Amino acid sequence: MSWIKTIDYNEAKGKLKSLYKRVKGPNDNVDNVLMIHSLRPHTLEGHMVLYKAVLHHSANTLPKWYLEALGVYISHLNHCKYCFDHHFAGLKRLLNDDIKAKQFLEAVKSDTLDSFFGSKYRSGAIYAKKLTLNVQDIEETDFTNLIDLGFSEGEILEINQVTSYFNYVNRSVIGLGASTKGDIIGLSPNENNDPDNWGHS
Repeated sequence: MSWIKTIDYNEAKGKLKSLYKRVKGPNDNVDNVLMIHSLRPHTLEGHMVLYKAVLHHSANTLPKWYLEALGVYISHLNHCKYCFDHHFAGLKRLLNDDIKAKQFLEAVKSDTLDSFFGSKYRSGAIYAKKLTLNVQDIEETDFTNLIDLGFSEGEILEINQVTSYFNYVNRSVIGLGASTKGDIIGLSPNENNDPDNWGHS
């Protein structure tokens, strides 16, 4: 469900149908975050290439749970309930620890990530927050501080790209009125070794 007109899986044709076949989950379900692109299939394709590259790619070296956690945090900062719900469910699955997931949820909602992350990972979240809420204030020291705390430049790029992606998708979802109605919460493309595999499971 969304404000914008969408084309259901059974009604899709041509390029859109072929993309839907690549992204669908169980019972031919296509998440609303993807269906909001249905009037312009080329933007759905661009979205999925970016999403798979920044969050579900085997060349990333930061733990997948950490990148997912940053996505949940950024979605909270942007008041994007849709992405928060989806990605928190995905994070819970990755953590496989209900107590730890609850601790993270409480830390995010109270904005006290010190209680969950060590200093290194907390610094990545602080950078993500500043990039989300105060991008005009970003300085070189924000970058060099991450290096001093042990991140490689490639890992900083991963944090930067995950942050940028979630700011993009949060604004897409909120701006087009997408809801989770009809979605299967928490599905994602999990074949990290195959960038062309977009199937949701």
